[in-house]
Amino acid sequence: MTITSGTNGSVINGYKGPLKLIKIETAPPVAEPQVEQPPPAVTLTPVTKPARRRIRVTHALRGAVTHEHTRTTARLAIRHGMYLAGGTRIVTRRAWDGRSAARYERMIRAMEAAGQHEEAKEWEERGRQFRAARHQRRMDLIAAAPRAAKSAGIAVASTEAGLLALGGIMAVASHDVADVIAPTMAVIEVIHWAVIIGSLVWGPMLVLGPWLVLLSLWDIGRRRQSAPQWTLPISQRDTDGAPITPSIVVTALRDLGIGSLKSAIKEMGDAGSAMLGPIAIAGCGVEVDVTLPSGVTTEEVQQRRKKLAENLARHEHELFITVPQAARTVRLWIADSGALDEPIGPSPLVSDATLTADYARGRAPWGQDLRGDAAAISLYQRHLLITGLSNQGKTAALRALALWLAHAPNVEFWIGDLKGIGDWRMFQGLASVLIEGPTDEHVIEVTEMLERGVAEMERRLMAPEGTKWKTLILTVDEAQLAFMCPAKEEWINDKGEVKYGAPYGGTKATSRYFMAARKIHNQGRAVDVLLWQGTQDPTDQNLPKLVREGAHVRASLVVGTESQAKMALGDKAVNGGAAPHLLRQGLDKGTLVVAGDGVELPAGQAAITIRTHYISTDEAAEIAERIKRSRSGVTTRTAADGAEPVDDLATIATVLGDEPRVRTQEVLQRLAAKNPSEYRGWTFGDLKAVLEAADAAPRKSDGVMVVDRQRVLAALADRDSD
Repeated sequence: MTITSGTNGSVINGYKGPLKLIKIETAPPVAEPQVEQPPPAVTLTPVTKPARRRIRVTHALRGAVTHEHTRTTARLAIRHGMYLAGGTRIVTRRAWDGRSAARYERMIRAMEAAGQHEEAKEWEERGRQFRAARHQRRMDLIAAAPRAAKSAGIAVASTEAGLLALGGIMAVASHDVADVIAPTMAVIEVIHWAVIIGSLVWGPMLVLGPWLVLLSLWDIGRRRQSAPQWTLPISQRDTDGAPITPSIVVTALRDLGIGSLKSAIKEMGDAGSAMLGPIAIAGCGVEVDVTLPSGVTTEEVQQRRKKLAENLARHEHELFITVPQAARTVRLWIADSGALDEPIGPSPLVSDATLTADYARGRAPWGQDLRGDAAAISLYQRHLLITGLSNQGKTAALRALALWLAHAPNVEFWIGDLKGIGDWRMFQGLASVLIEGPTDEHVIEVTEMLERGVAEMERRLMAPEGTKWKTLILTVDEAQLAFMCPAKEEWINDKGEVKYGAPYGGTKATSRYFMAARKIHNQGRAVDVLLWQGTQDPTDQNLPKLVREGAHVRASLVVGTESQAKMALGDKAVNGGAAPHLLRQGLDKGTLVVAGDGVELPAGQAAITIRTHYISTDEAAEIAERIKRSRSGVTTRTAADGAEPVDDLATIATVLGDEPRVRTQEVLQRLAAKNPSEYRGWTFGDLKAVLEAADAAPRKSDGVMVVDRQRVLAALADRDSD
């Protein structure tokens, strides 16, 4: 401890004198453990009366504003105000449409957007006629004013003359000259009273007229439901997206507009719930079977698909109606609201680089059905037809199947792309034949490709039992161009004259493309020579009935009408609920309705709806390059060098058959039937040149030129031994 001292003069408590100051420094005290002190007491300030009054007013205002009655009143006011505004808008638009060509312009834009150019032209002509008639009415109105004034003057003069004549007759009868103007005065008195009555009515009409107009506008807006959904009573609000319950389904069926169905539901003790099977979750929606009461047919329900969808608070494309095996039953598949507008996942061809294909036992991954399950298709010995409107995914759907099957090394492709913009160019090096182009020359080359396919089919049919061969897939995209092609075969005869033969296109038995397709459909399946075709906008002219019915698997994208849907899928499938004509153009791209035995159909259904995986052109090129690395190289022939060498002498020996001698003219006909693309234009000189070169020249027998079978076979034997 340190002590210091000092003095100082100070006064302390009255003492005057020196003060000795002592400073004592000590060691710091030992810290004692701190004890937690209780928090200081909160002092509550009393609330004054004005403050309490303000709090009560605030709570009262808040409660009044947020009270359900206030909200209901506000919604009521806004709703009826919007009815009035909406009715005014509707009437104004109607008036504008009636006096202008806006309606026609709107329809023209809608038709052009839908690709219906003929209908657009028709609406354009209607608009032109409307404008011409409107102009004529305006001209007539301008010229009508002078005519109306003149007519009014004549009418007044004529009326007054008649009244004076009547007054004259009355004056003669009464011997009083004053009666001459009596009729005129009577008319004046009537006019006077009419003015008095009009003046009395005019005042109230000025007051009531605007209110009547407002009432009419309000009623129009109310009937058209022009108010926002949140302002409507709960019972009137759109329940779009609400879960599907038995009561909703029964109510939707009851309000469908079928009298016998409505009466039957009312008479049921359980309010119609006995009609329904279990509501099961099925993919991105639910599925329920409805057993209809006696007197109600499945067709009546199918024909009211749009109304039933709206009763279920869904869009038309979100409801699918099919007819299962059970009698008098319809199966409803109801999508979750907006679920069908969401894309599906990528194709396994894109995501799985190790994918392989088995032609005989495998199934091609094509997409998903409406339940969300994977949809796969068997291509084994099945002819295929895909149709639909333009730019809806037809080529992509067909190409996806070809890309999957190209993984199988025992499959050969001959492809004719009559669009010619490169959609199939990635098959260069995979396909043995690839023809690309939209002209008549390309159609001729594709037709000859099919005829070579027919020749290959016949060779296989005549081959010894047990012969092995590759599966041959003849693919024609935009096949409608082949059926509509006007070109005809032509050749020059011995006299130098140009002759025309059968047409390449057409829908009759004279059409070379038609007959080649029919022959492949009839017998190609047995020897694995198959025809796949893609067409657009089917009609009887660009897709003949015999050709479309020859396909084992028929698939349709969106089409324009129900009749086209029946052409694409067949009457049975459409009558059973298949409805590609109800798909949405542009929005349902890649969605196919498929009928046939290549896909697994639910029991009792004739078709299934598949949302296909989209594989872009770049992705298809990557898949094709991957396949090329795993397969031996394929030399792709185009139409220019695509014709394989033909053994003329062997073909002549084939057409001779077992007959020892055949007339030369008959040999030419048989050669043309055997291989039209090669021998259709042959003359006697061509036949003679081939046979003379083989030392088997035609000779005369009974005065006619014939071909000797023995000499031809001997020439073949000598050539083979050489």
